[in-house]
Amino acid sequence: MAILKVIEVLAESPTSWEDAAKAAVEEASKTVRGIRSIYVENFQASVRDGGIDNFRVNAKITFSVDN
Repeated sequence: MAILKVIEVLAESPTSWEDAAKAAVEEASKTVRGIRSIYVENFQASVRDGGIDNFRVNAKITFSVDN
């Protein structure tokens, strides 16, 4: 039986929400092994001068725990 753990992360990108989600996984994978999935819970964006400046995601990353 696998034991899974979930962490909540925030990430951002100047390009898109998809890139922000990719950045969340890439950054988490630097210190977390066995990442299995990401669930994007919330989308946000900051606006500057009438346009979107930064795309942000609040995501939950699931990974397996070593036995």
